[in-house]
Amino acid sequence: MSRKYFGTDGVRGKVGTFPITPDFAMKLGWAAGTVLASTGTKEVLIGKDTRISGYMLESAMEAGFSAAGVNVALIGPMPTPAVAYLASTFRADAGVVISASHNPFYDNGIKFFSNSGTKLNDEQELEIEALLEQALQHNAMQCVTSEKLGKVRRIDDAAGRYIEFCKGTFPNHLSLAGLKIVVDSAHGAAYHIAPNVYRELGAEVISINDKPNGVNINDHCGATHLDSLQTAVMVHEADLGIVLDGDADRVMFVDHNGHIVDGDEILFILAQAAHSKGEMTGGVVGTLMSNLGLELALKQMDIPFVRAKVGDRYVVEQLKATGWQLGGEGSGHILSLKHASTGDGIVASLQVLKAVLESQKSLSEIKAGMTKLPQVLINVRLATADADSILATTSVQQAVIKAEGILGDRGRVLLRKSGTEPLIRVMVESTDNLMTHTQAEYIADAVRAA
Repeated sequence: MSRKYFGTDGVRGKVGTFPITPDFAMKLGWAAGTVLASTGTKEVLIGKDTRISGYMLESAMEAGFSAAGVNVALIGPMPTPAVAYLASTFRADAGVVISASHNPFYDNGIKFFSNSGTKLNDEQELEIEALLEQALQHNAMQCVTSEKLGKVRRIDDAAGRYIEFCKGTFPNHLSLAGLKIVVDSAHGAAYHIAPNVYRELGAEVISINDKPNGVNINDHCGATHLDSLQTAVMVHEADLGIVLDGDADRVMFVDHNGHIVDGDEILFILAQAAHSKGEMTGGVVGTLMSNLGLELALKQMDIPFVRAKVGDRYVVEQLKATGWQLGGEGSGHILSLKHASTGDGIVASLQVLKAVLESQKSLSEIKAGMTKLPQVLINVRLATADADSILATTSVQQAVIKAEGILGDRGRVLLRKSGTEPLIRVMVESTDNLMTHTQAEYIADAVRAA
């Protein structure tokens, strides 16, 4: 059975347009509650980011879970990885995150975590989808009897608990005292958490984009718009800047020169630090989008590298299959299974800060061992959701073949549909910057024409 509603990162779309509607959210809550209850689930934890639509979707899912006889614990605005952690801490049986991550405020999404802090497996998601389809098509949503309805409670100390968890992943013998750090919270879920974590570890913190109003999340800020962070780092003469996205599951840096340090470079820094101390466990898992420069830099240290499908759930699957602990994506999703069960922007940032302190070098210096190859990514937005048929057209396939012929063994092409948005992503990477841009535009034009 193929997926109909769940993408690589749960259900996502424009608010008010199916499937991100109150009716769908309620029925999804009911279907998920029914499936999870069949395996013994008694309570789910629901967190959200700062989008105004979170209130609506939270209430709808709360009703659905209650109708399925599942209790609900509400924790309010909280990073996605915090929900994964707190679901276990509060002994809930599952966690739900209402967020569209780095997307604009008018989008939202819903994703699930198991009580071990990992995302639901494919079988569970397909079972939920099958029951959800019955509820949508045949209005087959059945409410349990009144005495079995789920109850709802609100947890007030969730933020403090998560702050302590994050601090606990940083070595006790180290301090951030003496570091001036600019933190961009993207007006998102970590606005009241991330700055406090770094402050309580001793850093001087300049906090920006930390005043959410429901509609400014990710608005020209956060991990997809680093201009304001680069400016702030230079203006304040900071040692570095840390930027999170709307739900704080991804992180990037800006060094003291104002240069961006992305997820691929973060993976290199963490692998290099572990390797230098003899603590590297296995290899590193990247994705099909990971820069070839990362693979080459790891090879010089004899560190194995494999590529998973795009999406942190697939990186986690590959890490578990190999028994390795470190993986991630260029977008800033960093998985360090030694410290957290899912991608955690704050925890990953603390590991980078640890590497900086222990090396007694600047962030700019410790990233210098990796040279990124020119890589161009063009997102072609679609007027139709049928990305598969566009990718299958003869003109698009011929454009890819021609580009690959020109690149030869000096580069590679990757063409794929987004799992979260109506986009086709065109990625070209090669040793020659001009050739990289030219071939990426050539393929993108073919996609647009199709």
